[in-house]
Amino acid sequence: MGVGFLDDMIAAVSPQWAYKREAWRQSYDALRHYDAAGYGRINSHWAAVNESAETTDRFSRDVIRARARDLERNSDILQAIVLAYKRNVVGKGYTLRANTGDDDLNRRIEGLWRQWCKARNCDVTGEQSFTQLLRMAVERKKVDGGILFLFRHTSGGLVPFKLQAIEVDELDVSRTEPRRRGNRVVGGIEYNAWRRPVGYWIQQYDIEGWRMLESVYVDAKDAYFLYSKRRPSQIREISDMAHTLTRIRDVNEFINAVSVKERIAACLAVLIKKAIPTGGGIGRSAGRSPDGRVDYAGKRLSPGMMMEMGAGDEAQVIDPHSAATDATAFLRTQQSLIGAGQGLSYEAVSRDMKGSTYSSARQNAIEDEDTYAEEVELLQEFMTEVYEQFVISCYLAGLLDLPGFWDRKAEYLAHTWVKSPKKWIDPAKESSAGQTALQSGQKTYQDICAERGKDWRQAVDETAEVLAYGREKGVNMEEVIFGNGAQIAAQQGDDPEGAEE
Repeated sequence: MGVGFLDDMIAAVSPQWAYKREAWRQSYDALRHYDAAGYGRINSHWAAVNESAETTDRFSRDVIRARARDLERNSDILQAIVLAYKRNVVGKGYTLRANTGDDDLNRRIEGLWRQWCKARNCDVTGEQSFTQLLRMAVERKKVDGGILFLFRHTSGGLVPFKLQAIEVDELDVSRTEPRRRGNRVVGGIEYNAWRRPVGYWIQQYDIEGWRMLESVYVDAKDAYFLYSKRRPSQIREISDMAHTLTRIRDVNEFINAVSVKERIAACLAVLIKKAIPTGGGIGRSAGRSPDGRVDYAGKRLSPGMMMEMGAGDEAQVIDPHSAATDATAFLRTQQSLIGAGQGLSYEAVSRDMKGSTYSSARQNAIEDEDTYAEEVELLQEFMTEVYEQFVISCYLAGLLDLPGFWDRKAEYLAHTWVKSPKKWIDPAKESSAGQTALQSGQKTYQDICAERGKDWRQAVDETAEVLAYGREKGVNMEEVIFGNGAQIAAQQGDDPEGAEE
């Protein structure tokens, strides 16, 4: 029974008590310290309860995922968001830099890793390279909320280790009996007393997607569940698009309605209003004028057409004009809100740079990078898990000679990821800013190289190789690279010819 209904009953019996009741309610709301906690007229229909994350998400998870997938297939705005994340979180991929302390071993590991990242070596289906799997992971996380990767130790390929991508739908939510006593199974995941995932129950499907009866248990050490955890009580994924889906759908429906309206507005029709014949037929059914030569049946308008009409006939044009509503401003506002809901700027979502300056575009790019950084961090944690499994597999397969591996495991597994760089908005300004920051001590050479997706040691080695080769061929590469060959050469104690002059 609602409060409004109860108030109506009291008012019908005793208006005085109804008045006192409303006055007390308003004075009670006035004592609250937060307007958002009031139950006055403005917030009277705002009903909310506090529940655990799983209780909140359980009954909405599948519906939200289905709707997000529907918009993924049919909405260009949602695709714009997904593509922005794929471009900036993965882009052209990541380069491994092994840091074992042994340069020869580093090169050996990096070479094996590049081979393993090919589709036939890293994917159980042999269809996707490691970079392509990463792009799919980013897309599935944005739309579905997460993706599950299983570590499969199979024969074939470079090493007996491959990845199997599993959609979150394949978690057996009907499973309730745990494998180990004291554990609990919720949403297809088995947890211990500390709510730590210890295993995943994977529902089995045939190749056409038909469900089979038995589910298979996979130990947590052989799987990686990629999703964002936003509350301590959250144990399963929820689509990253959940809070912007309704707005995206509204915009989609609005665009469809505007398209239909514009198509109608583009139509033009001509009706012939005939005079009632005075003879030669009965009523309007006669198809001719009194002179017997006018018949409008099947006539169409064409450019430059001239046609004689019957006596007394009148041509009436139907021209449905488009409404004066400006859809551009509405769409810009909605896209800005949708982008903001995903932590992105309007330009990143719409790709509309009209009106942007270098400063505004650079500032938006910086803010967007901070948003992508969270996803990059999450993805690199998964990549690190995969890399460690890869090195262990290489050691067990005899591809790497790693003395005392189990005692020096951390040393052998040390590495960094270098992300492929993006092109700058204004290369000249960015280069000048980097040079100033380096000379003033605000950044190190390592920082500059990392921002451009290069390893600083490799950059130094490449520069030294070019300089040495230039000297061998008699070409002053110092001047080409540094712009002041005489000064550089003098500092190195090797004055070029004519330097004293």
